[in-house]
Amino acid sequence: MRRTIAKASLHTAANLLFFALIGTAMLALTYELTHDTIARSVENEKLKLVSQIAPASAYDNDIMKDTSELAADELLGTKTPTTIYRGRLNGEPSIVVLQAIAPDGYSGRIDLIVSIRRDGRLGGVRVVTHKETPGLGDYIEIAKSGWITGFDGLSLTGRKDADWKVKKDGGAFDYVAGATITPRAIVKAVHKTLRYAERHHDELFAPAAKENAK
Repeated sequence: MRRTIAKASLHTAANLLFFALIGTAMLALTYELTHDTIARSVENEKLKLVSQIAPASAYDNDIMKDTSELAADELLGTKTPTTIYRGRLNGEPSIVVLQAIAPDGYSGRIDLIVSIRRDGRLGGVRVVTHKETPGLGDYIEIAKSGWITGFDGLSLTGRKDADWKVKKDGGAFDYVAGATITPRAIVKAVHKTLRYAERHHDELFAPAAKENAK
C-alpha cells in the first residue's frame, strides 16, 4: 500500500514538473516572440508624446537619436539611469526631453516626460504610464483632458516655490475635486524636474563639440 502511494505521489510530482517546464518554456517563447513588438510599440507611443511637447519647429535634428544617459537623481524621482532626448537647432541645443517619475500618485508611481527649452521654459508635460483610479485619474491624460497643458510655457522665473502646488494647498494649479493626490504628485514632480534642469543647465544644453570632448 505504501509503495503504491509513493509511486502515485512520484507520478504526480513528475507530472507537475513536466507541466511546469512546459509552462516556463511557453512563457519564454511568448516573451521572445513579443518582446521586440512590445518594445517598438512603447517606442512609437513615446515618439508620439515627444512630438507633442517638443514641436518639430524647435529643432532640426533627429531628436529620438540624439540621446545620452542621465544618472539617477532624486529631483527626477529616478533610481536608475534614464535617457535624455536632445533637440538642436542649427547645431545648438534648443530643447531637451527628460524622463521623470512622480512616486506618490494615488495608486503609485506616475511616469512622465518633460520637455524644457534652453531658456528654462517648459515645452510641455505628458503622462507616459500611471495606475490612477479610472475616472478620477483620467484627466491627467492628454487624450481625455487638457489639464496637463497647463504647464506649457511655465518656468521657475516669476514663480515662488509655494506656487508649485495645487490650489487646495495654496498653490496656483487647478485640480479635480475629490482627486487631489494625483495632480499634487505631478505638480511636485514637474517642479523638481525644472529645478534639476536649472542645476544641470550647462550639462543638458552643452554644445555638441563640448560633449564630444568629454
